[in-house]
Amino acid sequence: MTLRLAGPLLLVGAGKMGGALLEGWLQQGLDPATVSFKTPRCRTRWQHSPQRTASWQAMRPSYRRRPAVILIAVKPDVAEKLLPEVEPMVGDETVVLSIAAGRTLQSLSRYLPETVAVVRAMPNTPASVGQGMTVAIANANVTQQQKNECDALMSAVGEVIWVEDEALLDPVTAVSGSGPAYVFLLAECLEEAGIAAGLPHELAERLARATVAGAGELLRRSDLEPAQLRKNVTSPKGTTAAALDVLMGEDALKDLLTQAVAAAAKRSRELSS
Repeated sequence: MTLRLAGPLLLVGAGKMGGALLEGWLQQGLDPATVSFKTPRCRTRWQHSPQRTASWQAMRPSYRRRPAVILIAVKPDVAEKLLPEVEPMVGDETVVLSIAAGRTLQSLSRYLPETVAVVRAMPNTPASVGQGMTVAIANANVTQQQKNECDALMSAVGEVIWVEDEALLDPVTAVSGSGPAYVFLLAECLEEAGIAAGLPHELAERLARATVAGAGELLRRSDLEPAQLRKNVTSPKGTTAAALDVLMGEDALKDLLTQAVAAAAKRSRELSS
């Protein structure tokens, strides 16, 4: 289904996450003529896209329609600096959708009129291939139509879950927002372990990539719990069991991930304060 919005989309920042979302939206058929950028740096990055049009220009509200959605896709420390510049572009029907980690609804609203609709969301980079995971929360000013607009954007690149407790966004950031990096690290370490075990570099890399990607797709499609999928691969006293004895010994991997997620959640809370 082609992604369509009720009005223009203003993308404030197009770094790794914003760029991943934009790539996903373009792949879903979003008309690039409806997308504008706030900064020249972002415009430069995308102006050579084969899907570009003459409208790759920073939006100026004096002669362009006010955006239906303003997506804040910049680093947390930059978000609050740019919000005062964004405020004049907000129209009566505009919803501000922020994916800035650690920036709360209250902190975002501080730099905008009291009546502005604001949605805080935490997507992840698999959105660029249509496999994203987003958790979102809306403030009291967001109408159902505006919520639907934000949901359409995020669900076009993956799954969306709406919550009512904003405190959940910190552990969400730690699990799914940062989670792809953990998986990439797993692939990196698996490749290096294969090389250490005697595999040629190219073969180790291909095996690691295919194994992580294939296992992830199996997990996505299966109705079985991850623990059961793990058990299905593990024969008693076999090779997998020998490896898991190391990874699961004294809850080694479990404790390490628990610490990692706790550290990321703590950092998210620090950013919000």
